[in-house]
Amino acid sequence: MSLSAVHGTLSSLRSCQTDIRTGMDIVSDVAMDLVETQGQDGELNPGIKEMEAMILECAKLDREINYFVDIVQQVTAENTTQQPEAMFSLSAKVKEKFTERIDGLSDADLQNHKKVVAFKDIIKNSLNQANQESAENTEELDEDIAVTQSQVNFTCPLTQVEMVNPMKNKKCNHHYDEAAILGLIKARHSQKKKCRCPVVGCGNTDVKQCDLIQDAMLRRKIQSQKRYSNRT
Repeated sequence: MSLSAVHGTLSSLRSCQTDIRTGMDIVSDVAMDLVETQGQDGELNPGIKEMEAMILECAKLDREINYFVDIVQQVTAENTTQQPEAMFSLSAKVKEKFTERIDGLSDADLQNHKKVVAFKDIIKNSLNQANQESAENTEELDEDIAVTQSQVNFTCPLTQVEMVNPMKNKKCNHHYDEAAILGLIKARHSQKKKCRCPVVGCGNTDVKQCDLIQDAMLRRKIQSQKRYSNRT
């Protein structure tokens, strides 16, 4: 075998290495899909562990190819003669150096392989996102249940329809739709009169705009009730 043939073989190994790294990216994508489809019990899909073992094997092979190519290039650079006897000697020397290098390696070092690090980051981020979405869904479900159990009247006492932007009166704690109550206050003031709380039986005879605050919590409950009604 000539040195040109050796260099051709190294080029083939480099191409194989590219395929290995592409395969590692595919493994990461599959693992990410497994995270997204796992159940809600919090248990890690066993397939993810299998993907991790697979990507570590690929990392090990990728590392060995790197070392083998590096050693072959070092050995051939030291001896450029292409006599048959010399080529056999180079082969033995490559085998010896490669074995020595591999025996000194630790599988723990594979954790630093950039594809393995990327794999772990992808899984971590995907799990965090999945857990966040699960928490949001649980919160929305709890909110829907609270809506069905709530005794709060979502109907505006002025319009007699469901409020869109509920306002709370800090003095009497009654709620009104924003547009309706502001319109009433403006109308009463134009008549030089005080605006009485429109809730029957309320003793608040002077509703002022400065007493009104947006009730974001009630607005969310109204929106949740709509979602619940749509699903049922």
